[in-house]
Amino acid sequence: MLFALFLAFSSAANAQAIDPLPFKDHAQEVRFQNLTRQLRCLVCQNENLADSNADLARDLRHEVFGLMQQGKTDDQIKQYLVDRYSDFVLYDPPVKPSTWLLWFGPVLFLLMGGTLVLVTIRKRGRAARIDSRLVDNATIEQGDDW
Repeated sequence: MLFALFLAFSSAANAQAIDPLPFKDHAQEVRFQNLTRQLRCLVCQNENLADSNADLARDLRHEVFGLMQQGKTDDQIKQYLVDRYSDFVLYDPPVKPSTWLLWFGPVLFLLMGGTLVLVTIRKRGRAARIDSRLVDNATIEQGDDW
């Protein structure tokens, strides 16, 4: 009984994941797949539209397909989605002042972290030298030879 329920639910999940679209030819299907791989799922945020199972991703795939059927180019489709959802919908957003932090932020944080590590190491080195001088001076004053 349990096995039958498992089979029923697993086939229902697989049937839901399939979203066939009536492509005119193989070239249009390849274009659709390439385009949906360049667009981000707004729900998942770390998956592209082609791989996401979210309802919004399915709706956006249908939107992209509809725009393709209207004869829109890839750039026009991307611009339509950017106008609606901002540059965040693109996996490769353009370099402009509003995306500078996105593009250069990781390098900036890496440089700041490296600088912090160097400063910390130098301060500890100076503190260790000062401590060793104090210990050396204290032993000389006490008359210890070793």
